[in-house]
Amino acid sequence: MNARVYMDWNATAPLRPEARAAMIAAMDVVGNPSSVHAEGRAAKAIVERARGQIKDAFGAGSAEIAFTSGATEAAALVLAGNDIQAAGMEHDCVSVWADQTLHADANGLVNGIAPVKSALQAANSETGVVQKLPEGLFLSDYVQAFGKIPCAFDWAGVIFALLSAHKLGGPKGVGALVLKEGIEFTPRIKGGGQEMGRRSGTENVIGIAGFGAAAEAAAKDLANGVWDQVAELRNYLEERIIELAPDVIIFGKDVKRLPNTSNFAITGWKGETQVMQMDLAGYAISAGSACSSGKVKASRVLQAMGFDDITSSSAIRVSLGPTNTKDQIDGFVSAWGKAYTKFRAKAA
Repeated sequence: MNARVYMDWNATAPLRPEARAAMIAAMDVVGNPSSVHAEGRAAKAIVERARGQIKDAFGAGSAEIAFTSGATEAAALVLAGNDIQAAGMEHDCVSVWADQTLHADANGLVNGIAPVKSALQAANSETGVVQKLPEGLFLSDYVQAFGKIPCAFDWAGVIFALLSAHKLGGPKGVGALVLKEGIEFTPRIKGGGQEMGRRSGTENVIGIAGFGAAAEAAAKDLANGVWDQVAELRNYLEERIIELAPDVIIFGKDVKRLPNTSNFAITGWKGETQVMQMDLAGYAISAGSACSSGKVKASRVLQAMGFDDITSSSAIRVSLGPTNTKDQIDGFVSAWGKAYTKFRAKAA
């Protein structure tokens, strides 16, 4: 049996060796980071080192960072109780708190934003479409953008940003809320006052150590052009798919996208069916956001872009990473092409 090929990096990225090493080292540190003795200070130093690594990688030197269990919690900390508007294509962790009154065009770009009252993602997890963020934006979800494209919080002009470790090769279950220095909000998790009183509860020292190391490594990859190479692979994939299936719809193809993301559909060929077929062939892809996959329904992202239910139910997402190869792309296209031929024969 051929080795499986992972092409679902937007759902979660493989753990980076740098993150693994940092986490293993942190396991041997016994102290609580809130304790004042030597052991506690050693644990606190791990947390603060990671905070600095993330600030450097995210261009957030003048900002503050509060560690959380993930981007979902970070979003809830500042969105709960606020009157914020967003487009229907935001991740669930944002849209659940927002009035979905903003609109996207067929390319997935959102316009007509009142910045101080709005949330707008930096890049979409399904289509990869990158947004132009307005100055003074209340909140931006940077989960998919961070580590894949150049990002600098200090330059973006947003008030709050969401990050997640496992999307860039860190561990699952740890994230961060990034906020402009001096900004205050009512804490939702109260207790011991950790994370500057913004998120009480003993810090996940091991996970935070992995997050920091992953962020540092991701920044080096970005600077070294690793994701430019991934973009070449993504473009090659789409060229091959178009050759096989001229009727394919590639969402967001005409605007700036993440370098690794391709979301496409053959109208009427259910995305969930394609995911299962490719899984059996040895390729891990998805039919959309990992938080929404497994739910048999049309993509809310594509519906927000104006596509009908049939087309929105037919999409699959291939999201690549630095370890993918051209041979793997060829293998995937071959497997997908065989399934496409059978679909067309049945539909005829």
